[in-house]
Amino acid sequence: MTTETVASKELPNPSILSYIRDLPNICSLAGLGCTLIAIYFIVTGVYAAAMIGMIWAVAFDWADGLIARRMSGRTGADRKFGGQLDLLIDIVSYGVTPAILILSYASFDPAYLPIAFIMLVFGAIRLSYFSTFGLSDDAKYTGLAIDNNSIIIVFVFLFAGYFDRAMFSIILGACGLCLAALNVSQIKTPKLSGNPVNVALLATYTLTITFVYGWTLL
Repeated sequence: MTTETVASKELPNPSILSYIRDLPNICSLAGLGCTLIAIYFIVTGVYAAAMIGMIWAVAFDWADGLIARRMSGRTGADRKFGGQLDLLIDIVSYGVTPAILILSYASFDPAYLPIAFIMLVFGAIRLSYFSTFGLSDDAKYTGLAIDNNSIIIVFVFLFAGYFDRAMFSIILGACGLCLAALNVSQIKTPKLSGNPVNVALLATYTLTITFVYGWTLL
C-alpha cells in the first residue's frame, strides 16, 4: 500500500453543509426554491405565478450543469454529490410539481390520483434508469428527459383560458400521461442542456414565459 493511498484513507469526509459552497449546487438549490414557490402558488390557485416558478426551476437546473462543466478543481466527490443532488431535486421539480398541478387544477378530484401516481412512478423510474446507465453510446438520453415535462406543461398552460376548467383538466391529465409514457419510452433524445446554444434558447423562453404570465398577474 502506497503512502498516497494511506493518506487518502485518513482524510475525513467533507462536512455535509460544505457542499452548499459549491456554485453548481447553489444553482440547484435555487431551482429547488423556485419549485417550492411553484408548489405554493399551485396549492393557492395562482397558476400564472406557479408557471413562472416552474420554468425558472428548469433554468437553474440547466445553469448548474453548464457552470459545473466550466469549473476547474472540482473533485470526483463534488461531481458525484452534485449529480445525486440533481436527481433528488428533479423528482420534486419535474415529477411531484406537475402531478400536484394536475390535481389542483382538477380541484383535487380523486379520479386524477391515478394520473398523478403514474407520473410520479414513471418519473422515478426514468431518473433511476439514467442514474444507473447514463447516456446511451451515442450520447443521448433513453426516453424523454424529465425536465421537458415542465417546459412543455408551462407552454400548454398558456391555452387554459380557451377552455372551461373541467375540459382543460382533462387536457392537462392527458398531457401528463403522454409525457410520463415518453419519459420511460425507448426513444433517443439529445442532451439539450449540454449545448450553450440550447441554454441561451431556454433563457429566452424563460424570460418570455415570465413576461407573459407576469403580465396576467398585473
